[in-house]
Amino acid sequence: MSEQICAGRTVIVTGAGRGIGRAHALAFAAAGARVVVNDLGSALDGAATGETPAEQVVAEIRAAGGEAVANGDDVADWDGSRNLVRQAIDTFGGLDVLVNNAGFVRDRMLVNLAEDEWDAVVRVHLKGHFAPLRHAAEYWRGESKAGRTPSARVINTSSGAGLQGSVGQGNYGAAKAGIAALTLTAAAEFGRYGVTVNAIAPSARTRMTETVFAEMMSTQGSDFDAMAPENISPLVVWLGSAESGDVTGKIFEVEGGKVALADGWRHGTPIDKGQRWHPAELGPVVAKLIAESVPQEPVYGA
Repeated sequence: MSEQICAGRTVIVTGAGRGIGRAHALAFAAAGARVVVNDLGSALDGAATGETPAEQVVAEIRAAGGEAVANGDDVADWDGSRNLVRQAIDTFGGLDVLVNNAGFVRDRMLVNLAEDEWDAVVRVHLKGHFAPLRHAAEYWRGESKAGRTPSARVINTSSGAGLQGSVGQGNYGAAKAGIAALTLTAAAEFGRYGVTVNAIAPSARTRMTETVFAEMMSTQGSDFDAMAPENISPLVVWLGSAESGDVTGKIFEVEGGKVALADGWRHGTPIDKGQRWHPAELGPVVAKLIAESVPQEPVYGA
């Protein structure tokens, strides 16, 4: 298999100025892709800083002989996300891959969570996935209708907090759960246009997790940092390649050298009375359903 697995492909990576997003941008460039590096330059809580990390990543890619441009649009803004997609098309002649990665946290126990902290996190994660996805899909649908069916890819970023829940992250977890559902719906809708849609739930050391993972190293050996964000990118690059065309609607958990396919909500085996239940009857029924079910994954931090 060629190391240039994404040669000639145009890729947008949102939130690519630091952490996992930066690792994705560099990995795609190393795999031959032309990269639009999107980043607002915001602080951990989403506040503006005036920094230009996207420009720094672009400089790294160009210094290594790759092609990249910076973008500073707000991905959760409708016009901003449209401009991001348009920049990729105008600069490189098309768009093949969208990696939705941008986000920040405002952690708080639910009883202390303020309305603006809820709104800000849900906006940047959930709307910040939907808006670029919507504009990219419009372009790909147009290409398909014109007889130029693309081999396009979307890779979204969910989280274990969204799949299993996480104490102190009700806003973040709800947004990440929404991203998982959005991934399934988009995969079902976009297949007719030549577009696959998958998601990852990564575990790595970033600004959002550095206090948790600061001291964690792999037991596989001191020369392998299992929490390095660069460990997440190989799967994302493969999912962005033409080789992954038969994989869609999946959510992968990625950490260190581990890759797993998340097994989401499934229909349970019902107990059917054949008519309406009386409330007083349902205690033993619910107890039986729970006793016969697969144990639920524990909530992080519980």
